Amino acid sequence: MYRILGKDMEKKKLIIAFASILLFFFLVSVVYKNDSSIQEKAEGRKYSLDQNDLNTIKEFFYKQIKSPFINISHVIKSGDTIEKILKKYNVESSQIQKTINQYKKYSKPNQLLVGNKIDLVIEEVASKEKNSITTFFIPITKSTSIEIKKNDEGKLEAKKIITKLYKRKVLAGNEIKKNLYSAAVDAKINPDTIIEFARIFGFEIDFQRDIRKNDNFKIVYDKYFDEGGGFVKSGSILFAYMSVNGREITLYKFGNDKDYGYFDIDGKSVEKALMKTPINGARLSSPFGMRKHPILGYNKKHLGTDFAAPAGTPIMASGSGTITRAKWCGGGGNCIKIKHNSTYETVYAHMKSFAKGMKVGKKVRQGQIIGYVGSTGMSTGPHLHYEVIVNGKKVNSQTLKLPSGKTLKDEERKQFEIHRIKTDVLIAELISKQN
Repeated sequence: MYRILGKDMEKKKLIIAFASILLFFFLVSVVYKNDSSIQEKAEGRKYSLDQNDLNTIKEFFYKQIKSPFINISHVIKSGDTIEKILKKYNVESSQIQKTINQYKKYSKPNQLLVGNKIDLVIEEVASKEKNSITTFFIPITKSTSIEIKKNDEGKLEAKKIITKLYKRKVLAGNEIKKNLYSAAVDAKINPDTIIEFARIFGFEIDFQRDIRKNDNFKIVYDKYFDEGGGFVKSGSILFAYMSVNGREITLYKFGNDKDYGYFDIDGKSVEKALMKTPINGARLSSPFGMRKHPILGYNKKHLGTDFAAPAGTPIMASGSGTITRAKWCGGGGNCIKIKHNSTYETVYAHMKSFAKGMKVGKKVRQGQIIGYVGSTGMSTGPHLHYEVIVNGKKVNSQTLKLPSGKTLKDEERKQFEIHRIKTDVLIAELISKQN
């Protein structure tokens, strides 16, 4: 898969030409001596080429055409960085820095994935004590790699390589025995898709209190595979269905890949101003209202809702908006505040850490992961303290009546009906294949 790239040096051409001539004369000599041996055999004498002479010629031949390029496969170990790895193979400092600068265009050089393999081609430069890089190839995800190599001018250039993927539409579903997450895992649905599924239904369903045993769900979504049929990643959910506590909800994805939403059979968007819960698999541990403070020990009004969950559980933005706070908030620990519009704001406190890129001024999309559950600040255990602020006043998020999203009309509604029928036909085909 990997080949030595770059211009052939004149010296190498001369060596190869010399070796070819040497090989020619060697073959002529063998033919001549074979002919002689026939004649000698006829005269009753036995002759054979001296094996030592043959070995000497072969050794000389290989020494002359030895390439200055060395192929290396390096398996990334804990603590490895690009600088550390290249120093191990005696690469000159300027080349190391140039490689790091090119790598930075697509990824962080100090966050290499342990177990991944780096393929290197380095050149031994006779006039220098240090080696030079010809090619540096490293996977950064299952479907993406970075290749850094010398161009025609001898300068290192980086490019991102996307592995060719094959998309397949998949139907999955299950009956809920314990909770949605375990039922989805049993149906071999990967975590990213489970989070997206929960985000979509998070506008309508409280997954802690609404779901009953034997409720069920179905989804149709895209899965991407590599050339060998290995799973790489999941794509969008195209169709989602849930039967929850006697209530049936059917949703269709409608729109393009950059601007889409999920609509029910009547063309009404399921998305609201805010999600009901910004976290999956959590337990409502402390409701809005008066309570005895667990640390201070006296009664105090609790102006938010607490959701107990394991440390590290992803926290989602309950609505689209702009981050106005992302810092340490005293008793609230690590917290984020989002302004959604002129009416709504939300606060997320006691976070273990923020998601990558979360800072003041950052625009986030509804359902986007903004941080992870922790127990920072004044806290007795890992949980999310969640606040909803309406027109400057903190309100109970669990009883708040939120406006619904848009309803498709006119031409959009016609297009949606065509799309819905096509999706229903696709579902029927997938079900028939399973049977």
